Amino acid sequence: MKQRWGLIVVVAVISFMSGGWLLQRGVASGGNVYQQARLFDDVLGHVSAYYVDSIGETDLYDKATRGMLEELKDPYSVLLTGEDYKALTEQTSGNYAGLGIQIDVRDGWITVVAPLPDTPAERAGVATGDQIIEVDGKSTEGWKNDQAVKALRGDPGSKVAITVRRSGVADPIKFNLTRAQIHIRSVPPGTMFDAGVGYISLNPVAETSADELRSEITNLKGKGMKSLILDLRLNPGGLLDQGIKVADLFLDQKQEIVATRGRARGSTKEFYDEAKQAWPELPIVVLVNDGTASAAEIIAGALQDHDRAVVVGTPTFGKGLVQTLFPLGDGVALKLTTARWYTPSGRTIQRTAKNEEEQALQAASEAGDTIPGLPAKEHTDSAIQSRPTYHTDAGRIVRGGGGIVPDLVIRPDTLSGGEKSFAKALGNHLPEYRDVLTSFALEAKKGGAVKSESFTVTSQMRQQVYQRLRAKGIDLTPQVYDSASHLIDSQLGYEIARYVFGRSAEFRRQAQDDSQMQTAISLLRKAGTPRELMSLATSSRAAAPVQN
Repeated sequence: MKQRWGLIVVVAVISFMSGGWLLQRGVASGGNVYQQARLFDDVLGHVSAYYVDSIGETDLYDKATRGMLEELKDPYSVLLTGEDYKALTEQTSGNYAGLGIQIDVRDGWITVVAPLPDTPAERAGVATGDQIIEVDGKSTEGWKNDQAVKALRGDPGSKVAITVRRSGVADPIKFNLTRAQIHIRSVPPGTMFDAGVGYISLNPVAETSADELRSEITNLKGKGMKSLILDLRLNPGGLLDQGIKVADLFLDQKQEIVATRGRARGSTKEFYDEAKQAWPELPIVVLVNDGTASAAEIIAGALQDHDRAVVVGTPTFGKGLVQTLFPLGDGVALKLTTARWYTPSGRTIQRTAKNEEEQALQAASEAGDTIPGLPAKEHTDSAIQSRPTYHTDAGRIVRGGGGIVPDLVIRPDTLSGGEKSFAKALGNHLPEYRDVLTSFALEAKKGGAVKSESFTVTSQMRQQVYQRLRAKGIDLTPQVYDSASHLIDSQLGYEIARYVFGRSAEFRRQAQDDSQMQTAISLLRKAGTPRELMSLATSSRAAAPVQN
């Protein structure tokens, strides 16, 4: 009996001494919002006062905020501060303050890929291929891209001095430049192919995308464009309203573009075409791949569901969620998922995945990317065919359940066995390989030996590249190198075209090796109207549902 009473006393003492902790445990599991708020403040106070390492209350609140967002298990709901917030603003507006130079690291130096039109760099005479060797008197040798971007950008009106080394010029050239507000177009100048086939890329979906796209289509129409390739590949998306406005350019009035569904007031809504389309007779092919996401998928889905365009490429990323940006102060904003969106046929294209990385792997697998561990093409094709079916306005079957599945699935060419062996042999020497190609191209520009952008890469050129790789200590057998001759010729050709003739020439050369582009061009050469294009695509799909 004494032992029993002793046990009761011990339990009572323990309960009294730990009563606050036990009470808080009860609150944590089932308390109301006020009790939970009090619990949070109590925990915060104890951690701030007693935790073994000193952590300021400001840092604790920041950690708590980010921890709450992480518990949502939604990679798209994040708190944006500092450089992250600035980067989002620049991406969606297309505006930043700087010089207007596209750069890349080549042979250990910051190299100008191209100056942007009507910018301080172009007006001053900075040229493609220039190596920026100094910024404000500091050597740039060994700089990374992000380091150079940070040094070259700044407030509008601020000064920066750069020194460049130019092929064919003995002495370095100095430029004293004034930074200005730069607008990066989401729609660069288009390209005309034969038979009146026009090409325009859109990336990303930014504040001025619809206006820029309308202007560029009008421009190409004036040059004789009869059909259009709209390239949305690697477009990560952007602004919902601009995605709607872009789709509005090609659809008829009162046709639905997208529907959103969410909990908050105003988040459930249908969006319809408002303006009469300007080019109803224009056949359109939309190119997509596993890098096409979000607002870019809204555009592709709307045009596909209304039978306005033929979609060609590989299944898209599959981001069917809408984020709303809530500014919370100077340089701080909350990007929060507030709705899901659905195409006009009722499809949700959001992939079922644990996180964004898993989504990307699913999309890459369906695109046929050669990543170790990904399922074989045959398995992904059968998985696509098992998805829920929906119907377009004309009754065509389209798939839901994960990305926009193209009308014609055309996968890019994969590496041959010899090319894989070459890539494996290069290993960590890929940067040196790129440096060799660029230095060769710059010397070709200096020497003036390449006269036409339709030049042929000769075996002698390829052999010179091999010798330069060996001189850099890269051990490649002649057999391994020669087995990748087609790949090397293509990559060397692109590099020479870029630095000798410009980015447009490089693009035209790449287009010749782009199976998705060539499929689009082939269809559009034969189609005089949107109806004829759709009929051709339907026939092609029936003959070969999936091509490699």
